[in-house]
Amino acid sequence: MNSTSLTDRLLLANLPEEEKANGHRLVRALALVEGKLRLVEEELERRTRSEVPTISLIGEYLVDGGGKRIRPALLLLSSRLLGYQGPVDVKYAAVLELIHTATLVHDDIIDGADTRRGRVSVNRRWGNELTVLFGDYLYMKGMKVALEEGDVRVLDLLADVTLAMTEGEILGAERRGSVDLTIGDYLEVVRRKTALLFAAACRIPAYLVPGSEARAETLWDFGIALGTAFQLQDDLLDYTASEEDLGKPVLSDLREGKLTLPLILSLPEATADERLAVETVMRERGFVSVPVSAILGLVERLDGLEKARKLLEEYASRARQLALTFPESDSRDALLLAAEYAANRRK
Repeated sequence: MNSTSLTDRLLLANLPEEEKANGHRLVRALALVEGKLRLVEEELERRTRSEVPTISLIGEYLVDGGGKRIRPALLLLSSRLLGYQGPVDVKYAAVLELIHTATLVHDDIIDGADTRRGRVSVNRRWGNELTVLFGDYLYMKGMKVALEEGDVRVLDLLADVTLAMTEGEILGAERRGSVDLTIGDYLEVVRRKTALLFAAACRIPAYLVPGSEARAETLWDFGIALGTAFQLQDDLLDYTASEEDLGKPVLSDLREGKLTLPLILSLPEATADERLAVETVMRERGFVSVPVSAILGLVERLDGLEKARKLLEEYASRARQLALTFPESDSRDALLLAAEYAANRRK
């Protein structure tokens, strides 16, 4: 069983002292649901076992590889916020993590990734053919687990979100290698690929508590804002974090032919030579003839990181404002801290 503590998952040893305090506050807040998070881990282990040995082997590898489990945590905190006390939220939390993991293994095939969470990626270890089939298995396993509860509303939501995530993948793939991606186009991909699953995590508990329909939309909107902030911070970390912290090389997105927020905000004012340098990195799938310093210099000169941080803060602020509409409670405070974490995490 993956026994990695919340502290290890959510904090970095090299956080500045002023940020460690907020990080530890979040860990204490998430301790409200740590017991259920451990049950989620047990559920994930059980649901990734199969009579087919390779499925069990890959499943064990992925579960042991950990992850922040931010989506299950959000579902459990939202559930607690609404006063739910039963066991079904644990099952749905595991469903979301199964779906999320399916997207990750498929992403790694599309991107040709070598590492994931600091370890060899599944596609590199088992090959693309087995990996894509395993991703399909996880999608269907998640839906089958959700079907056990028989709530058509939840199944409909999960189906809609999964379809939208797939559409987001296709939109992203179609725009790979292009330097003409607009901020609107990019945010739509972020909404589909990342934010919607966060929103589902926050909204599903409203189906478990009768009379919570009025709060469902607020929780959904909170999840959209939080998920967007989370992804935009990912974009910033690709430029600012170390390879050790990221578990993959810096500027990995650009190496994979993908523009992310700092460059998207910088390119309209870039010179022709700078745009050509970006195109070259994406075409060569790496820093072969263009040094990393050239791209970092471009983004710094045109304030790409500062502009991206400003937009990120707008989404994080929106999430905080929505959380504050709920009555004061330890669960609400935990959601507020989740917004802080999404905007300021270091990995």
